Amino acid sequence: QVQLQESGPGLVKPSQTLSLTCTVSGGSIASSFFLWSWIRQPPGKGLEWIGYISGGGSTYYSPSLKSRTSISRDTSKNQFTLQLNSVTPEDTALYYCARVILGNYGSSRREGSWGQGTQVTVSS
Repeated sequence: QVQLQESGPGLVKPSQTLSLTCTVSGGSIASSFFLWSWIRQPPGKGLEWIGYISGGGSTYYSPSLKSRTSISRDTSKNQFTLQLNSVTPEDTALYYCARVILGNYGSSRREGSWGQGTQVTVSS
């Protein structure tokens, strides 16, 4: 049974870089069948899909966030990471990592396997 756990600072200052790590157990992030994804949910709003890294290492980013987003991985630690540059208070949200199949990427419901989420607040 795959498990995912988000970790990283809960408070980030405006203009700084938001960095989160997803630690995976019970499954390999190198598995080509899955998309290893980052999703966020601002207060009172729906899910926003940020992007993913595939089992083969290819990446995809939401067009609205692409210019300041980077997703990478460390296969030796079975971890993948999110970096979001130049953050503003609008980036405040509950951040999730998830393992999903292609047909479920971008869904409005929580398909696949998800972490419990971690709150990130952008404030000075």
